[in-house]
Amino acid sequence: MRIKIINHSKHPLPQYQTESSAGMDLRAELPQPINLKPLERKLIGTGLYIELPNGHEAQIRPRSGLAFKHGLTVLNSPGTIDADYRGEIKVLLVNLSDTDFLIHDGERIAQMVISKHENIQWELTEELSQTERGTGGYGSTGVK
Repeated sequence: MRIKIINHSKHPLPQYQTESSAGMDLRAELPQPINLKPLERKLIGTGLYIELPNGHEAQIRPRSGLAFKHGLTVLNSPGTIDADYRGEIKVLLVNLSDTDFLIHDGERIAQMVISKHENIQWELTEELSQTERGTGGYGSTGVK
């Protein structure tokens, strides 16, 4: 699939790090480093603008290494970029650790996954089909 992209950053286009990667890393486009304090959140620009085809979305997700090693994650994970959005891709980062985290220009801060989705139409009914699980919700299947 080919997707139009405008790159107003000074960094390379997002790319897959391995042949089987689902996500492409997004880089911070910053005039100067940003210090993210514990429990602080900031919207970080990437300098990228995309044109997705209808029926697709871009999901913005945390990078596992940043989450595990530094407690840095995407606050609205996964964030969704709709096919009709034409603004700059920005990443809402939050620092869940107890120490400051310095974000540098060009640093890989999140990953983006392009996904196909379906638009649905509701069918109003009075009854749903029966399943073995039924109405069992949170914790109903146990932990073992």
